[in-house]
Formats: sequence, structure tokens, C-alpha cells
Amino acid sequence: MVIFKRCLLLCVLLSTGFAFAESAPSATALEVFKSPSCGCCGKWVTHLEESGFTATVQHPSNLNETKAALGIPPNLSSCHTGVSAEGYFFEGHVPASVVAKFLAKPPADAAGLAVPGMPAGSPGMEMGSQFTPYNVMLVKKDGSSEIFARMMSYSDQF
Repeated sequence: MVIFKRCLLLCVLLSTGFAFAESAPSATALEVFKSPSCGCCGKWVTHLEESGFTATVQHPSNLNETKAALGIPPNLSSCHTGVSAEGYFFEGHVPASVVAKFLAKPPADAAGLAVPGMPAGSPGMEMGSQFTPYNVMLVKKDGSSEIFARMMSYSDQF
């Protein structure tokens, strides 16, 4: 009888756990602005989606105007921009793990994150075993920036 009760309790707990898993919130959505011909941008979108994000891609006629409207400083610019439902931007090859960390607890006065340029080995910029260390910059609403995360090796990105 004790074994039967334990088995029944375990079944109830497991079925409750499955119910919670099925009702978990959906993936975080980003709207991505990029050039239609940019291959590395498409690879970054794939990286996001493989990490549990959903992405809607837009191809604005003037990408620089979009970046300026979002408040992305030109010196921190890259080839594509993701924007969350909350209005935070993710400029360039920001790893999905860093986007998730940021969105879980956005810093005060944050406008978004940026990876300037196109560092070799960053998500979407894979080049065999090449990797160039880079910083993910926190961009504040006043336009100032500081280091949010350091990617010193390929594995730091995941």
C-alpha cells in the first residue's frame, strides 16, 4: 500500500510538472533590422532562434536611419539590430546568452547592448577556429557606454 501511494504521488507530481512545462511562457521575440543581402546577419538570426528566441526580420530602406532612431551611437554600430518588445536594442553580433541575461534583469537606464564591428568567431561570424576576443557594450539612454560582458574565448558566448 505504501509503494502504491508513493507511486500515485510521483505520478501526480510528474503530471503537474508536465502541465507547468506546457504552460511556460513562449520564447522571447526580437524584431531584427538588417540588409536583405547580409549573410552574417542571417546566421545571427539563426543563432537566436536556435537559442530559443523568435525573430521577425525587417529590411528597412535605410538601416542607418533605423539605428539613429533607436539611439545607437555610430561608434558602436554593426551590421544588424535586434529590438525587444520592451524597446531594448541588441546591435551586432551579441550572443543570445548575453541577450537573455540582459532581458532577465535589465540594468537601470539601459537602452541596449552592442558589439561594434564584426568580431571573428562571434555568433554569425564563425570562421573555422578563428576567434577574436571582444566586449559586449552596455549602452545607456544618455548615449554613454560601458562593458557589460567580455567574450575572451569562443565558449564564453554560450
